[in-house]
Amino acid sequence: MKKLLFGAAYYDEYMPYDRLDKDIEMMKKAGINTVRIAESTWSTCEPQDGVFDFSHVERVMDAMEEAGIHVIIGTPTYAVPAWMVKAHPDVIATTKNGAGIYGARQIMDITNPVYLFYAERVIRKLMEVSAGRKCVIGFQVDNETKYYGTAGKNVQLAFVKYLRKKFQDDLDAMNHEFGLDYWSNRIDAWEDFPDVRGTINGSLGAEFEKFQRTLVDQFLSWQAGIVSEYKREDQFITHNLDFEWRGYSYGVQPDVNHLHASQALTIAGTDIYHPSQDDLTGTEIAFGGDMIRSLKHDNYLVLETEAQGFPCWTPYKGQLRLCAYSHLASGANSVMYWHWHSIHNSFETYWKGLLSHDFAENDTYREACIIGKEFREKGSRLVNLKKKNDVAVMVSNEALTALNWFGIQATSGDNGEIRYNDVVRWIYDALYQMNVECDFVWPESENLSRYKAIFVPALYAVPDSTLQRLNRYVEEGGTLVVTFKSGFANENVKVHVDAQPHILKSALGISYNQFTFPREVKLAGKLYGEARVFMELLKPEGAEVLAGYEHYNWKGYAAITRNKYGKGTAYYLGCMTDDATLQNVIKDALGSAGVELSGYSYPVIVRKGTNDLGKTIRYFLNYSGSEQAVTYKYGDAEDVITGKEIKAGTELKIPAWNVRIIEA
Repeated sequence: MKKLLFGAAYYDEYMPYDRLDKDIEMMKKAGINTVRIAESTWSTCEPQDGVFDFSHVERVMDAMEEAGIHVIIGTPTYAVPAWMVKAHPDVIATTKNGAGIYGARQIMDITNPVYLFYAERVIRKLMEVSAGRKCVIGFQVDNETKYYGTAGKNVQLAFVKYLRKKFQDDLDAMNHEFGLDYWSNRIDAWEDFPDVRGTINGSLGAEFEKFQRTLVDQFLSWQAGIVSEYKREDQFITHNLDFEWRGYSYGVQPDVNHLHASQALTIAGTDIYHPSQDDLTGTEIAFGGDMIRSLKHDNYLVLETEAQGFPCWTPYKGQLRLCAYSHLASGANSVMYWHWHSIHNSFETYWKGLLSHDFAENDTYREACIIGKEFREKGSRLVNLKKKNDVAVMVSNEALTALNWFGIQATSGDNGEIRYNDVVRWIYDALYQMNVECDFVWPESENLSRYKAIFVPALYAVPDSTLQRLNRYVEEGGTLVVTFKSGFANENVKVHVDAQPHILKSALGISYNQFTFPREVKLAGKLYGEARVFMELLKPEGAEVLAGYEHYNWKGYAAITRNKYGKGTAYYLGCMTDDATLQNVIKDALGSAGVELSGYSYPVIVRKGTNDLGKTIRYFLNYSGSEQAVTYKYGDAEDVITGKEIKAGTELKIPAWNVRIIEA
């Protein structure tokens, strides 16, 4: 990509009156060079079966082309028109809750042949009017796609075929591996296969969810294949991958395997929403960016992020600009807002855009004007930021699903509150606050040796082959940090019959066969702190004890250990700890790995990469409401925004909610 994309989603269809010319005038003033259109408005483009009206799309493309503004076309398939459901009600997904009712978006069965027929037709019609346009630089297939809980008869039939292939038509093997003799769940004829929605078997249920995730891969690949028939060589295919939602983008997406789904795309894309005002830390921006960048080890597009959003997100002065540069600091090549204008009806009326309901200039819009000007003037030095990180975090959809079935804090009748993503974010957030940049890897990732240290949170369900690779990684000189609830079950969520953690105990030098919940349990030894949430009663088998449990009953067990194995070192955290203890483990581990800490810490976050000129760009991001001063420790450089020379040892003053960008 030759320049940064700066823009917003734009919906001419939603406007209460015609103001396209005025919007373009305001966009150009703000430096907006890209809009995303069409992805939400199937019923406008096809008001009745086979009746097409792309006048809004063509009108916007005409205007943007004349204005020199790029267009990304979104296929409109994630919200089905009423006429389709009226004629074919079975296009709505049947889920655990039964048949759906028309109204919301993302309620369809993405495998339904009738839905796919209509989806293909509207995509092709849209491509015919848009692919040849000069202003169109790329296509977004669908929107935040997931499987939407679809579990109707056709999906379950496909699942049975999937299982027959997986187990080579051997029902005994499936019954044994999934433990289906329990509670008389055994299946002795494929035609007797029950409705999976009612299963109480975690292995079968988790396998069904894994299968459902493959439906997303197939759907996006299918759409990308259609688009590829029409697109030019210079046009990209992307998709806005999103995350587990906890009021904002939080963790690994349960319903999509990002690594697999992204294979259909020429450039990865994402939607990242985050807390704002006093709750802005930048963590979600970094987490999402690091994950999406890791999918293809390349730059990516931020297709949606907030401008104003809900009242709790209305940014303080400086925060919109700080967040824009935070995305670039992770390797993004675009910052695009959802959305340009605030809408006046329906579900997202108060999810405000750059412009409020009066369409007038406001503080957020005026700050966007500053961002657009800087992107235009300085973007050639900031686009295509490349990163080479020494640290990675391993994440797993299968572990996430399994720990939803078998909660970390589970008791009889209560699955507890702490989930897989809480453990992932516990590790990631500590690394982030210590200014340790990282990539993400997955259980199937082969080239682990590129990293000096790998962190493995709660890898509960995982194939033996992955655990063997992790052992080899340590043996060959890597540093591994593993948390509780790892290596407990195989990929079919079948618990291993040997002492835990299965296979990994070789590298870790510990084992255990009992665990419990800490009740006012302190840690003591070389590390001090507090045990939280869950604790395994570790027995050292060659490992050095860094901390034990300071408790009259648990004092004979280890809590945190370190073990030399081959040329490398492996750490094990048998419990969740307070943040200070975790950071001390990380410091020790990174020291073993030869990863040097920068010495900077939150609220100043430093992220770096190499630009197209071969120079190092460092972002010094201040996530606080007060000025921060840090020492610039590197070679002579230049402040990208001001052009001022920066010498090694210079004190960098970073105003509240602001950023300094240094090129060396």
